[in-house]
Amino acid sequence: MSTNTIAATTAERAEANAETGSMARLTALGRAELTLLCRNKTALSMSLVLPVALAFAMKQTVSGMDLGGTGLSVGTVLLPATLGYVLIFAVYSNLTSAYVARREELVLKRLRTGELRDLEILAGTALPSAVMGLAQCALLVIVGGLALDTGLPTSPHLLIAGLVIGMLVVVAFAAASSALAKSVEAAQLAVLPLMVLSLIGSGMVVPLDVLPDRVASVLELLPLSSAMELIRAGWTGGPDPAATTKLLINGFVWAGLAVFAVQRWFRWEPRR
Repeated sequence: MSTNTIAATTAERAEANAETGSMARLTALGRAELTLLCRNKTALSMSLVLPVALAFAMKQTVSGMDLGGTGLSVGTVLLPATLGYVLIFAVYSNLTSAYVARREELVLKRLRTGELRDLEILAGTALPSAVMGLAQCALLVIVGGLALDTGLPTSPHLLIAGLVIGMLVVVAFAAASSALAKSVEAAQLAVLPLMVLSLIGSGMVVPLDVLPDRVASVLELLPLSSAMELIRAGWTGGPDPAATTKLLINGFVWAGLAVFAVQRWFRWEPRR
């Protein structure tokens, strides 16, 4: 065996070991965060109960909406909205509090002194909330489809794209929003701007299709509007390719802006 071949083989093994080590570290951190999340009964109940409770509370209001000519039904309004609530309450709100709590308890600072890279720390902290959120969405798609008589999505690729973009946006914004809070209690205030904008303007409470065109054209630029439009399109059939591309670009732009904010302002140590 030549020297070049030996060197190449050694490099490949080193790269494989590095990848395995990274995955092992990420999994270990995610497992620890999952244990902490399960011990936090308030956060767990908010994740599991609140999205469904809000959907039931909205049913009467949605039933009274004039959905004629929009191609929507009560089910295709409520079910996508419930998935949006999962992104907002189960992932964004809980994860922002988790980042702040780990920072104030000096956990993030201690983790940075070990083998974990910064991205692994952020991703490992987010892993349990993201996985639980996606699992909850999958369950809601099946059970909610039966309960609301919407059936399974006719365009599942659009639903998956919407969930992926929505998850990227809320995870990145959670890390960015944590920089605004000095304590876990203050984190509940830091999440309010995006939460209120998304609930009111991104098509969760009121679908953009029932709003005037000028108003809808402005609101569709909000961070979670693209994700909600794609999620709803999973049942309604979706827009043309050009409009779908526009939604994807808008979603990734917001995710990129949030990642830039994390790189620029995320705090690893307690605020003084």
